[in-house]
Amino acid sequence: MPAIRRGDVDSWHLFAFCVVAFTALLRLLYCFQVELMPEEAYYWNYARHLDIGYLDHPPMTAWLIRLGTAVFGANEFGVRAGAILCGAITSYFGYRLARNVFGLTAALSVLVLTQALPYFFLSGILMTPDAPLCAAWAACLYFLERALIAQRAGAWVWAGLCLGLGLISKYTIGLLGFAALLFCVLDPPSRPWLRRGAPYAGVLVAVLVFSPVIIWNAQHDWASFTFQTARRLAEAPRFSVHKLIASAMVLITPTGVVAVAAALWRPETGESTKKASQLLRLAVLTPLAVFTAFSLRHEVKLDWTGAPWVAALPLMAVGMGQPTVELANRLRSWIRAAWVPTVVTMGLVYSAGLYHLVLGIPGAGYGKHMELVPVGWRDLGRQIHALSADYQRRTGVEPLVVGMDRYAIASELAFYASDQSKSVSQTTSSHLFGNVGLMYEFWFPKDIQQGRALLLVGLDRAGLDDSGVTAGVASLDPIMIGTLTRNKELIRPFYYRFASGYRAVSGP
Repeated sequence: MPAIRRGDVDSWHLFAFCVVAFTALLRLLYCFQVELMPEEAYYWNYARHLDIGYLDHPPMTAWLIRLGTAVFGANEFGVRAGAILCGAITSYFGYRLARNVFGLTAALSVLVLTQALPYFFLSGILMTPDAPLCAAWAACLYFLERALIAQRAGAWVWAGLCLGLGLISKYTIGLLGFAALLFCVLDPPSRPWLRRGAPYAGVLVAVLVFSPVIIWNAQHDWASFTFQTARRLAEAPRFSVHKLIASAMVLITPTGVVAVAAALWRPETGESTKKASQLLRLAVLTPLAVFTAFSLRHEVKLDWTGAPWVAALPLMAVGMGQPTVELANRLRSWIRAAWVPTVVTMGLVYSAGLYHLVLGIPGAGYGKHMELVPVGWRDLGRQIHALSADYQRRTGVEPLVVGMDRYAIASELAFYASDQSKSVSQTTSSHLFGNVGLMYEFWFPKDIQQGRALLLVGLDRAGLDDSGVTAGVASLDPIMIGTLTRNKELIRPFYYRFASGYRAVSGP
């Protein structure tokens, strides 16, 4: 094998620095300008109803948003400050893990991947449960390597702490704990850990950190655990392996998928490197096996495989920054050559996409599904607030604003109201008419709203005129249409109507 030229390595190090600096600048430049995604606005409502648990996710996201908005204000940056911090934590522990196992150049390559791959870039700017989950996953994996490979007993407690923090972010990190158990069972030198106290101390710490969620579930008939398990298993059978594969292509790019496949079968030399690689492979394959089995008969979501790719990053990074090393086969040579154009392309995509969301690219448009694109919500909030204020002036009654979907419209309207403290208690979802409203069902029980005047807001006309709506109120005004624009370009229409005399209707 030919020697690696120092100049090639130095060039890669410079490239890694430029990628990290560029993506960090993108995040800081746009995180306070891009409007909140509906999910982010929904979790901001979590934070305004602060609790130790919620129906569809654990509370870490709410706690981080509450802290961020307390420090930076109830604005986009305040909501996303926690995500930026979590992205930095993910990068830090990914770097430390790769440096322990494969050295400096691989560690710098991991930094490149955490900035360039879509899942990691987005989880470092959007405040969703994936942001703290990814950070906790990276930190837990780092301490598991310290415990199982470096044989440091104290690392088990830190791994347990990170596991607990991950569990109060999103339940799926439990699969990483299962992967660590499998490694201890399958690796003979690691089996003595099963007879020692340190791993169990780590488990105890994880349970203690997770205990608020257990308490909340016990107080609410195990609603969250049921929502994430029995409810999903009860869904109609649906084959979705192809969607799982497609989600991987989106989250880590086609180059990343090929690189992972090659890395999982690559032979390693050196006992410590070989053992660490086995741990990483198991940490990748265990969650993927569970999600693949689930996808044989159930629908999967885009982000489910995101955090488990943390374990694949060091494996993918091997050789990325060593362009003169001769490879054993053409596939690995192609992967190495593909990384630079992939990283550069993703940087251009992020730049153009963020620019479009803030300023707009003439003629590009924003698509039909406003719930997927954070554009127009600020304008919608302004218009609905004006309509509500006008109704109150005319009638002397303040209407309850009802977003006619699960949570997106209500959450965005609450955030983009002129008086957020008031809007949080005056904005709810379509669960009032028998639909699913997630946490809005807890925050706005139907019976308490009896007799209220309503301002119904929807993104399609049909939702404001179905049988559930007509049966659920005493009287209805005509459906009106409004428009959302940016730079004189139509984003989309929206629909609204006033109603009076709400009466609770049956439903989920």
